[in-house]
Amino acid sequence: MTPYLQQHALYPPLVETRPSPSLGLVVTVPACDEPQLLLSLKSLERCALPQCDVEVLVLINHSEAAEPELRQRSLEQYEQLTAWARTAGRRALRFHILYLPDLPKRHAGVGLARKILMDEACFRFAKTVEGGVEVGRDGIIACFDADALVEPNYFQALEQYFIENTKQDACSIRFAHPLKGSDFPPEVYEAIAQYELHLRVYLQWQRWAGFPHAFHTIGSSMAVRAKAYQQQGGMNKRQAGEDFYFLQKFIEIGRLGELCDTCVVPSPRLSNRVPFGTGRSVGELLKASPPVYFTYHPKSFFMLRDLYEAVPSLYEGGTDSLARILNPVLLDFLREQDGGAAFRQIRSNVATAEAFCKRFFRWFSAFRQMKFLHYARERGYPDRPVVEVALQFLKTASLPIPEQVNAKKLLRLFRSLECNFAASD
Repeated sequence: MTPYLQQHALYPPLVETRPSPSLGLVVTVPACDEPQLLLSLKSLERCALPQCDVEVLVLINHSEAAEPELRQRSLEQYEQLTAWARTAGRRALRFHILYLPDLPKRHAGVGLARKILMDEACFRFAKTVEGGVEVGRDGIIACFDADALVEPNYFQALEQYFIENTKQDACSIRFAHPLKGSDFPPEVYEAIAQYELHLRVYLQWQRWAGFPHAFHTIGSSMAVRAKAYQQQGGMNKRQAGEDFYFLQKFIEIGRLGELCDTCVVPSPRLSNRVPFGTGRSVGELLKASPPVYFTYHPKSFFMLRDLYEAVPSLYEGGTDSLARILNPVLLDFLREQDGGAAFRQIRSNVATAEAFCKRFFRWFSAFRQMKFLHYARERGYPDRPVVEVALQFLKTASLPIPEQVNAKKLLRLFRSLECNFAASD
């Protein structure tokens, strides 16, 4: 057993059967009161197989404070899926249905469920044998959601990505919410188009400004090498935002990439289970009148661009020049964050401008950048309608503007920009 599992695993191994010697990919699926779970599992079952064997670990779970009705639904679903899993899959694709009721109320949620599953995947890889000897094979752990679907090449694309990108320990996988269908009312698809557009516009503004750590951090659309997962301390137990904080570990050390050769299709459904995220945002947008999603003010990114362009010079010239370059709002924010002391400390611990830049962006992280955007929002740069901000980006970046301007049209354009970026990066 690895030191990580000895120290950090919350449960002993949950799956009793030994893994295949060829196990190379484990897909983890947390599920709490998920009526569409079987559809998601069937989507995985239809995937073409890679060269390695694949296991899908499903964790049906709920809090110790769960209502009796939820407990009954969870138990029934566990029994149904356990029966389904006996005949589902193929020789090289196995499904394991796990059930953990009564998770501690304090931590019960998606972060804890992902951690249990990802730790279990590490147990599975640790048990792999070769020639009768336990070798503890390194493998890929993919995170998926119980209401998502995938393209048929999902397994193969994951395997190929990590074969070809030996310097990357994790990846953010291309995702695209459905923009039409019969599963939800039309207004839900309109809402998800605006929300996803916000995610993509935000990413593009960050990259335009020069922020080197701009990536999507979507829990249903990420994967990591098992050994790197353990080296970086595993998954956190956050009840929301667990994906953001987990992937920051790999972003900050330059070991996260983007996989654009397949696609995850998350659900656009409403949800009040977490304080922020897709489900919550869609629900709030549907209540708004008019239903317009607001995102960060473009001028905030112009301020950030001035700062990011000045970072290399801070190593040699100090911070005196910032007062002449930066917007007063950003200067005030840096003072509140004790930026001067941070810059001096960074400078005293590096020997080159390149090292200074790397350390600066570990200090001015994605989280601190977001704090500044909220700070600017309260000081004269309020959020603007996402379609307006998207058009402003296209103009600023000298990109063509579509003839018909609406959220769905713009979203399709911004989706293509991201894959082009990843291919040329």
